[in-house]
This record gives sequence, structure tokens and C-alpha cells, in this order.
Amino acid sequence: MATSILDLSAERAAEAGAEPDDLRLADALRDGSEQAYEELITRFQQPVYTLALRLLSDQSEAGDVVQEVFLKVFRNIANFRGQSTLKTWIYRITVNEAHNARRWFYRHRRREVELDSSPEDTRNWKEIIPDHSRSPFEVAFDREQHVMIEAALERINPIFRDAVVLRDITDLSYEEIAEVLGVSLGTVKSRILRGREALREELAGSLKSRPALRLVPKTAE
Repeated sequence: MATSILDLSAERAAEAGAEPDDLRLADALRDGSEQAYEELITRFQQPVYTLALRLLSDQSEAGDVVQEVFLKVFRNIANFRGQSTLKTWIYRITVNEAHNARRWFYRHRRREVELDSSPEDTRNWKEIIPDHSRSPFEVAFDREQHVMIEAALERINPIFRDAVVLRDITDLSYEEIAEVLGVSLGTVKSRILRGREALREELAGSLKSRPALRLVPKTAE
């Protein structure tokens, strides 16, 4: 019986660990298909941005990383051989670019002083749009928790932060994280465990050092 192209694609994916759609999309990208480029952006632009934002905690930097990631994907798609899924391959590029951006930030941006902005006219990406079905005090409490967690993530070791973000926020499996970070499964589990513990300690310290959030408005006397 003749073997179809789809059967061969599925066989390649099963042997290599990639999915048939990944191999199909990669082949189309190598052929310069405009539709394939649109599909790639549709599938991965938002996940890549979300991951970069969680790793860098800076909206502008995350946007720059997204551009670099897709440039790397376009230039290096010929190197994708299906040893992993397309998602983990792209996430690996994202983590590497986030590391590069972080190194650049600490070398250069920390020396800059922003003179043209003020707290009144600067909007932070961490701001949450209120849900009007809930009370303002519930929203304020959720915002306080969100900001506290993001700040704690920024303070822990980047090696541990990467693992925690990929597992607890991006929801990758341990095996996928191992592929993204290029480390063993045991190392992934160790980094996640240590990262969660570091995050827990940072949050505990923040709770001790910050005044309690007032949830009941002060009445007029």
C-alpha cells in the first residue's frame, strides 16, 4: 500500500517529538509562504509577548523581544528539524532573547535617569482594568496582590524565575521546560522548587514590611 504524505509527516513527528502541524508549518515557512507567516504570527505572537513580559516585567522591552524572536525564527527556520515542538523551539529563542535584553538593561538602562516622566502621567502595564461587577475594595485588594507577586518575581534569581514562569504562568510541562531551557528534567524540577520557595519568602517579607491594605473606607467624623 502506498504511504501518503500525511502519513510520512505524522511518522516524522512521532520520531522527532514534533507535531505534524509543526512540520507542515515549518516546511511552508521555508518555502516562503505568506500564509504560513500569518499563521505563525497568529499562533505565537501573543504567547511569546506574554512570556517575555513575565520574564522582563517591562512592556516596551517585551515588545522589542517579540520582534527579535520572530526575526530569529524567520532567519533560522531552516534549522528547525522537529527534534522538539515548534512551540518549545520558539520559547527557547524567547528565553534567550529575554536574557540578552536583561543583560543589556542592567548594563545601560540603569545608568539612565528619566527626566520627562512623572508618576501622574506614567501608566504601568501592571494596572488592572476594574471589573465593575465587583466592589472597588475587592479590585484594590486583587491589584495589590498582583503587583506584589510581580515585584517578588523580579527579585528572585532569574534562573529560578524562568522555570517558575514557564511552569506556573505559561503552563508548560516539565519536559517542555527542559527542552526550552536546555537542561535535564531533574534540573527543571529543582529550579521550580527553589524558585517557588524563593518567591514564597519574598512574598512573606513583603507582607511583613507593608502596612495592611485598608478595605473599609474611613467614615467622615
